[in-house]
Amino acid sequence: MITAALHNLGCKVNSYETDVMQQMLVEAGYEIRDFNDRADVYIINTCTVTNMADRKSRQMLHKAKSKNKDSIVVAVGCYAQAAGEKLLEDSSVDIIIGNNRKKDIVRILEEYRREHKTEDTVIDINHTTEYEALMLEQTSAHTRAYIKIQDGCNQFCSYCIIPFARGRVRSREAEDIEAEITSLVQKGYKEIVITGIHISSYGVDKENINLLSLLQRIHKIQGLKRIRLGSLEPRIITEEFAKEIASLPKICPHFHLSMQSGCNETLKRMNRHYTSEEYYEKCEILRKYYEKPAITTDVIVGFPKETLEEFQATEKFVEKVDFFETHVFKYSKRQGTNAAKMEGQIEENEKTRRSSILLELNKHHRQAYLESFLGKTVEILVEETIEEDGKQYQIGHTREYMRAIVESQIPLENQIVKAMVKEVYQGEMLKCEIILKSEIID
Repeated sequence: MITAALHNLGCKVNSYETDVMQQMLVEAGYEIRDFNDRADVYIINTCTVTNMADRKSRQMLHKAKSKNKDSIVVAVGCYAQAAGEKLLEDSSVDIIIGNNRKKDIVRILEEYRREHKTEDTVIDINHTTEYEALMLEQTSAHTRAYIKIQDGCNQFCSYCIIPFARGRVRSREAEDIEAEITSLVQKGYKEIVITGIHISSYGVDKENINLLSLLQRIHKIQGLKRIRLGSLEPRIITEEFAKEIASLPKICPHFHLSMQSGCNETLKRMNRHYTSEEYYEKCEILRKYYEKPAITTDVIVGFPKETLEEFQATEKFVEKVDFFETHVFKYSKRQGTNAAKMEGQIEENEKTRRSSILLELNKHHRQAYLESFLGKTVEILVEETIEEDGKQYQIGHTREYMRAIVESQIPLENQIVKAMVKEVYQGEMLKCEIILKSEIID
């Protein structure tokens, strides 16, 4: 039996695709090994979002070959797509598979084992309208599954290489999405997370469907308890959109609105297509239709030409919006993007200083948001059981994606329980008490 080991780098879309590739290998008779073990085939699903991601992708490819010099090492995904020519010169890499070709991985491996060569494994991703058909049947988690609904991006933010690695927007057929979710729900999954490279663009390449109508369709699936949305483009939040999704109780009140900066001048250089005023308006619309929505975001600090005044504008804006969580990233120059060619690159120590300020702010906002639930009732989807000091605890996430813990001797994995929030535990999760043992919502 041929053994294979897979390693994933990067985003949730990559994770989904890695799960599907592993599933295809198992179906073809491969035995899956841990990546740290010796295997006949190593598959690394690479990332290229930053120069550091490129470096990590190369390191993992070299690590794989060092484990077994006779193994077949496969570079898959975004770095493989963007740096295919460079990888051809890398003696550690045997096969390069770009995006939109992961579905052919078994065929490509068999071809290579027979003839020691491959063809058509990297296409011109910028000139295809084909959505790569992948179908997930099982994941390593047993409560929550990520569902990929689209690929590609048309936004061309000045710091981002992804449109060149993933191509233009390509939407998956709604029937296939519905069939995949239905199958996973029948296997016991309670929550699905809608993901993609730019999910707000879902349907722009099709007729009579968009993200809202897709959600309305998914909401009807029997047995599905929760629908969680991945990262959203702020401009998708309109009065109509918010009102409609608020009428769908399965949709979780957890919204990640990608922001990147709270300063209009910086946003303009980033080629983001909104102002801070428009962004704030979108947050207020969500708060109009949801009592305590968990609004999270991303911020890049130290973008080229970001003055101290511009950074302070972002700091004040983050304070004003009062996010549940702010994910802070130091700008990383990415070759091939417009931002990499800009003048006014910021020193690394100054990026670190600015990052520290926002991380401290995030700590306070996160704590305040968690504390605002003291004495309130929450619904927890239990994911695991742990033992501590002779007691048994159940840990999971609320609809707002807050981690929560309850004491219970009864295993409750993959069940949704109602509980009262008693305290913020260890500064990072809610310690709760189940209201009634009968309050299991299944």
